[in-house]
Amino acid sequence: MTTLPPPHRVLRIVHVFRAPVGGLFRHVVDLATEQVRQGHQVGVVCDRLSGGAYEDTILDVLAARLPLGLIRLPMQRQISPSDLWATGSMMTHVRGLAPDVVHGHGAKGGAYGRVIAAWLKRRRAVASIYTPHGGSLHFDPASPKGRIYFAAERMFERFTDTIIHVSRYEAAIYRDKVRAPRCAVTVIPNGLRPEEFEPITPRADARDLLFLGAFRDLKGIDVLIEALALLCADGLRVSAHLVGQPEGRADYERTAGARGIADQLAFHDPMPARDAFATARAVVVPSRAESMPYVVLEAIAAGMPILASNVGGIPEIFGPRAAELVPPGDPHALAAAIRALLADPRQAQADAQARRDWLRPRFNIAQMESDIGAAYLAALGRPAAAAG
Repeated sequence: MTTLPPPHRVLRIVHVFRAPVGGLFRHVVDLATEQVRQGHQVGVVCDRLSGGAYEDTILDVLAARLPLGLIRLPMQRQISPSDLWATGSMMTHVRGLAPDVVHGHGAKGGAYGRVIAAWLKRRRAVASIYTPHGGSLHFDPASPKGRIYFAAERMFERFTDTIIHVSRYEAAIYRDKVRAPRCAVTVIPNGLRPEEFEPITPRADARDLLFLGAFRDLKGIDVLIEALALLCADGLRVSAHLVGQPEGRADYERTAGARGIADQLAFHDPMPARDAFATARAVVVPSRAESMPYVVLEAIAAGMPILASNVGGIPEIFGPRAAELVPPGDPHALAAAIRALLADPRQAQADAQARRDWLRPRFNIAQMESDIGAAYLAALGRPAAAAG
C-alpha cells in the first residue's frame, strides 16, 4: 500500500449511500478507489435491493480493493419504518470500523451517514460529511414531499460538519430551497480518470444518437422520443440506442411505438459508458434536471459530439460553450439541434474537440480526491498539508 508523506496521515473513511446506480454510484466508486490508492483505509455501505448484474460486478471489484470492506443492507428509497432497522444495523457495522470520516451520499445515504456519525461522536472524533448529488434537491419546495425533505435536510445540518456540493448550481439550489447552511460548505466538481480522455472511435454500425441513463421523465426521454418523432414526420429518420436499467423502460418502448418510431430505437441494459459511446456517433442528454452528470463529462472527455439540456451543473461543464445547450423540456428545440448536428459531422467533431480541450485540465480525479481530502481534514480540525 502507498505510504503517504507527512503530514498527511492515513484516514479511515466510510462511504454510505443507497442505490448502486447512476452518477452517484460512479462518484463513490471512483473516489473510494482513488482514496485507497492514496493509502487511506476505506469502506462502503450501500443497498442490497438496487442495481443489477452490471452493478454487482463493479461492487465485487470494488470490495476486493477496500481495506474496510463493503457491506450491503436493505434500504428503501422512500422514508419507511425499516429505516430504523437499517440505521441500527449500519451503526453496529460502522462502529466496528472505527472511522475518522463518515461520508454520506444522496438524500438517504446522507441521512444514514450523518445519524451514524453523530452517534459515533459521543465516543471519538468523527467528521460528518454530506454530498447531496442532487437527491432531494430536485423536489418542488411547495410540494408536500418537498416540504418534508427540506425540513429533514435542515434538521440533519445539526449533525453535519461539511457539505460537499458537486456543482455551484447544486450549492445555489440548496441555499434557495433549504436555506443557507449552518455548517461548512465547499464545491468540488466530479473528476475523470486519465484514460477517459482517450478518444472513442464509433463502430461501423454506430447509430446516430446514444442516450445513457435512468429511464425516468426527469431524464427527458419522453422529450427525446417526441423530438425524433417530429424529425421522422419531417422526413429525417434518426436512429438511437437507449441504455439504462430496465426499470421504467417499458413505458418508453410503448411511447416510441405509439409515435411510430419503435424501429428507430434500440433499448439496452447497462454497459460501460465507453462501450456504449462506441455504438453511436453522438450523445444526447435531454434532462429536465441534473447536478454534475458524469455522462456529460465522460462523453466530452471521449471526444463525442454531444447535445445536452441547459440545466443544473451542465453549463459549468460546457464553460465558455454553454450557449450551445438546449432548453429543457422542448422537443422542437431538441429536434432542431439534432438536425443541425447530423447535417454537419465535421463541425460537430470540431466542436467536440474544443469541449474536450477545455474540460481536461479542470475535471480530473486527482484534484477531486485532493480537495475532498482537504475538506475531511478541515472537518477534523487538522489543516491540510501544504502543496509541494
